[in-house]
Amino acid sequence: MPATAASGSQACVVEIRRVRKRFADLIVLDDCSLTAQEGEILTLLGSSGCGKTTLLRCIAGFLKPDAGEIRIDGRDTVPVPVNRRPVGVVFQSYALFPHLTVANNVAYGLKMRGAPVEEIRERVAKALATVSLSGFEERYPSQLSGGQQQRVAIARVLVLEPRVLLLDEPFNALDAKLRGSMQVELRQLIKRLGITAIFVTHDQEEALTMSDRIAVMRAGRIEQLGTPEDIFDRPQTAYVADFVGASNFWEARAASGQITLPSGQIVATKLDGDVSLLIRPHNLALSSAGSSTWNGRIISRRHVGALMEYEVEAGATRPLRIAALRDVEATLLSTGEAVSINLRDPTACMAYPRP
Repeated sequence: MPATAASGSQACVVEIRRVRKRFADLIVLDDCSLTAQEGEILTLLGSSGCGKTTLLRCIAGFLKPDAGEIRIDGRDTVPVPVNRRPVGVVFQSYALFPHLTVANNVAYGLKMRGAPVEEIRERVAKALATVSLSGFEERYPSQLSGGQQQRVAIARVLVLEPRVLLLDEPFNALDAKLRGSMQVELRQLIKRLGITAIFVTHDQEEALTMSDRIAVMRAGRIEQLGTPEDIFDRPQTAYVADFVGASNFWEARAASGQITLPSGQIVATKLDGDVSLLIRPHNLALSSAGSSTWNGRIISRRHVGALMEYEVEAGATRPLRIAALRDVEATLLSTGEAVSINLRDPTACMAYPRP
């Protein structure tokens, strides 16, 4: 799908035009086009091998595309060497020098550029204050927590004042709790500084949390580009619907623009014939078996934070996944119990042609 500019009046900072890249006989990027706007966090989301990191490395200059253009502020950067591109990269491993202090790690790039000593001191102090690490100047990486090391890596990039911040799965080394807090912290920091950021992840929840827009990638192509709400609530393809968020696909037949569920509820669609109907787990409600014609039996349940997630055998190819608030519904239902199923909001469902 061709990429479109984000809504609003922001200037286009990064423009990727029909970029292609292959390694031997393997096509890794296949005619990719998209834009990143001023102050926007754009996430490249996809499974391993989809091309997202390759595209990021092309933007950074570590790889040269076989065809296409990568423009930053209107200038084609493909022929520009890595060290002259207005980008900063935060890697998965942080890549801090273990024998250098925090201050010297952050100052390293400025020293390589030959910046004056006093300027380096001022800019390092400002960068560390920006990531809330003032007072850590003389510590070494081994004396820092994972979250602190990540902030040093970010400060090392920010001190160079890049036009574009590139982040390659920067939370991979963090535990789940710290990962969640750092996602919020980093998003707030990027927004406060007004930097354009391109973020790579395979984690769909991370993408939904961090992003202004998300480009879902598949086999070297952009499957869908849109806001987190667009991607989650209005997936354009069955692949995006299945990849982003928990999903149920109910095989049905559409006739005259309508799909009738076993409960008798109607879902409107523009399709006719055999379809796969996307129903999110939170859009299904369970109750003890009654007069409903859409009945099933609970085959498993598990706690997911404040939710109880059920698997219900209800005549579908795969068991339905249904999420319920534990303090409202979950205590009423047990494994093996017969239940009635109802759709909460027919308008929240999406239909796709069945292969």
